Amino acid sequence: MYQRFGLFIGGAWRPAAKGATAPVFSPVTELPLGECPSASRADTEAAIEAASIGLKAWAATPAFTRADAIHRIADEMTARSDEAARMISTETGKPIAQAQREWALSIDQFRWYAEEARRIYGRIVESRVPGGRFEIHHEPVGIVAAFTAWNFPAALIARKLAPALAAGCAIIVRPSSQTPGVAMVMVDCCRAGGLAPGVVNLIIGPTDATYAPLMESKAVRKVSLTGSTRVGQQMIRDAAATLKKVSMELGGNAPMIVFDDADLEAALNVAVPTKFANAGQVCVTPDRFYVHESLHDAFVAGFVERARAIKLGDGLDPATGMGPLISAARLAEIEKIIAGASKAGARLAFGGARAKGFNVGHFHEPTVLVGCTDDMAVMAEENFGPIAAISSFAGEEEVLARANASDMGLSAYAFTRSPARARRVVAGLKAGMVGINSFAMAASEAPFGGTNHSGMGREGGIEGIRDYLDVKSSQMVWA
Repeated sequence: MYQRFGLFIGGAWRPAAKGATAPVFSPVTELPLGECPSASRADTEAAIEAASIGLKAWAATPAFTRADAIHRIADEMTARSDEAARMISTETGKPIAQAQREWALSIDQFRWYAEEARRIYGRIVESRVPGGRFEIHHEPVGIVAAFTAWNFPAALIARKLAPALAAGCAIIVRPSSQTPGVAMVMVDCCRAGGLAPGVVNLIIGPTDATYAPLMESKAVRKVSLTGSTRVGQQMIRDAAATLKKVSMELGGNAPMIVFDDADLEAALNVAVPTKFANAGQVCVTPDRFYVHESLHDAFVAGFVERARAIKLGDGLDPATGMGPLISAARLAEIEKIIAGASKAGARLAFGGARAKGFNVGHFHEPTVLVGCTDDMAVMAEENFGPIAAISSFAGEEEVLARANASDMGLSAYAFTRSPARARRVVAGLKAGMVGINSFAMAASEAPFGGTNHSGMGREGGIEGIRDYLDVKSSQMVWA
């Protein structure tokens, strides 16, 4: 499955220097999908050297030429949409329709940043020195190391790769070893787009052979991570040694507030499929559901009814509504979270166990817990799985305080018919992104990212390219 690709260094596909490989397993069958090359430290160092060469050529390429190249990449991605979606579904287990949407969103990132390459504006500032003026312009930050997670193996790479290319940077992509094939397809689209050798590189392998050399290298000037808060904290410490720029999208623990004036059916119709998309393995998915006491019982009943209708199975089956968790370890962690909540007094309204009827695969039932309190781990921590933890509230001030009682600040949601309340809630919630009657936060034209322990920097929108640029000012004086 991976033989036609490999590691991508200096514009060419190659095996690992030492010939090492590692198996990649299907979350559906638990069988190997194939053997993926496993990079050594020498491979990573070769990628850094190649990126140094590629950077010189790409940074000197006019912005409009870069834009044309990025559009060619998007064209190639469009032509290979079926292949890419099947790869996403095969490696992650997510339903094919969700995989198709992810690839389409990834293409959109390239389209957006192709145009942003043409809009890297400078400015002129009049100087207090007679005959002088300041010129402020932007330059690519340099070589970028991009580390991504497995849950959105295409979109997470696209959010880093597209703006880095638009800014004129060279990039080394280091994806999760659980989903290497998706990264290979996207990087091969970059190859087909005609980029100079070394502009885009791909390495896959263990931490000591990949992460460590990238973080130690003085040539790598920026790192971008999508991952856990724990990994982000370590990366910040490691980046300090060489003063690299860092941007990171980390964990979430999103609240969803359903006010007494909400359209209950509309809220349920979008909340349930959002919660159980990708088996709940989504950083911006709602984990904590705060429902006004007047709507609580009806909300729970409607949530359970819709959860019961979700069909579990192989993501490649178009009838599947929810696939498996990514691994046995993730499945065990979900069981542990549910057991802890039940022991603490939460009640199972639906699900709560490994899915019946599956002899293999990491399948877990969609789960609905009620009677949850804020001190329970299922509410206080990100569960990253198919668990909806529901609690009731009485007043607006109370629920905002409860929603904000978290170190995380990635996303938050509220459902209300009142524009005035919506404005108060957006102002009151401590999160980088707030959805009112909507969960549609991931769009190429809007900034994506969090506050507090959920990270720093933004991906998407005009803001997304800024972390890949250095600002330079020059004072010019003419007598």
